[in-house]
Amino acid sequence: MFRLHPRLEADTLAICQLTLCEVRLMDDRRFPWLILVPRRVQITELHQLTPNDQQLLMIESSLASRVLELNFSLDKINVAALGNVVSQLHWHVVARRTDDPCWPGPVWGCGERQPYQADAKSALITTLQSGFNDV
Repeated sequence: MFRLHPRLEADTLAICQLTLCEVRLMDDRRFPWLILVPRRVQITELHQLTPNDQQLLMIESSLASRVLELNFSLDKINVAALGNVVSQLHWHVVARRTDDPCWPGPVWGCGERQPYQADAKSALITTLQSGFNDV
């Protein structure tokens, strides 16, 4: 049975379920940052997914990118799967701006996470949920 890694559970907020992935928002107001987690057991690497699931992940990653593009002012979308801290396969889709605090470097290991305030968190979750329903 699929279970979300405790670190992902602690650091992210639930947005929606797609065909393959659970979509989560990184609780860091510095960046609009989605995380897609394929709901598959004991998968740590992209190549461990079936070919069909690999295609679904790319489709859902593109969908997440489109939702970010439509809802935020951004200059670039970064997509990555690292897994050095959390081995469970998860796919980062991060909206970046040239004036963000980590530009042009990666967001990982750059400064301290700044959680959303409760009202902003609720509004953003609603916006993203609507975005996924609309695309």
